[in-house]
Amino acid sequence: MDRRGWATTAVLLLAFTCGATVLAGCGQSASRGRPSHRARAGGVDAALAALPNPSKGFAIPRPRLLGNRSGVTRWAPVVDPVEARERPSRSSPGVVGVGTRTPEGTTNLVVVIGEAVRAGVTWVHARLAVLPDSRTGWLPRSALGGWQFVSTHLVINRARQTLTLYRAGRVVYRTRVGVGKPSTPTPAGRFYIRDRLTRYASPEYGPLAFGTSARSAYETDWPAGGFIGIHGTDEPGLIPGRISHGCIRLRNAAILALGRLLPIGTPVTIT
Repeated sequence: MDRRGWATTAVLLLAFTCGATVLAGCGQSASRGRPSHRARAGGVDAALAALPNPSKGFAIPRPRLLGNRSGVTRWAPVVDPVEARERPSRSSPGVVGVGTRTPEGTTNLVVVIGEAVRAGVTWVHARLAVLPDSRTGWLPRSALGGWQFVSTHLVINRARQTLTLYRAGRVVYRTRVGVGKPSTPTPAGRFYIRDRLTRYASPEYGPLAFGTSARSAYETDWPAGGFIGIHGTDEPGLIPGRISHGCIRLRNAAILALGRLLPIGTPVTIT
């Protein structure tokens, strides 16, 4: 081999050696920049081992029936027609059929005063819009919608002819009212507000009315029949007084003020 051949061979060997060195360096660099799967797994294990021990897990309490909190009333809409029973059992005698709509065409609702479980079925003890007044019955919980809560309580005193609205036990509104005549008295008892109505707006009923669960043994002037309503009047000069067929009459300004404060589902006590 002449001098030129030896030079060419030397250049090729040098290039090969440098290339091998570069590739090895690249491999080392890649290895350092991207750890192997085993190295990554070991790092995760080490990180997990460094974490503190978990605190004691919380305990899920056993389900319990809702209680009646002081000053709070629970109500629910009726979503399925059902027969109210004398006791929490399907074999118990029926009291009255409870529909999903009121006589005024609004969603029916019931105020709940108790709850019980019998043979795996949850029952609610509810007030009913039926004679005799203040009667109650048991309905399966499955016939009702979601719970709603109010902290208001409406008290009507027939002797003093006053209406007083309480919220959380405090007086928020009071006014004088007209009540039933001696021949068609306003019934006493414990009831609730079933609906808020504006379609009866007229000189006779005023701009706003509330339907209650109270029933009268006499024919009242309420459009839905013998129920007791709370409404305005076109004869404000007669208030206070014993002037109606059983309904509670307010001056129009008073019923509008009450309308801003009184939610449906509110219990009503008439003394």
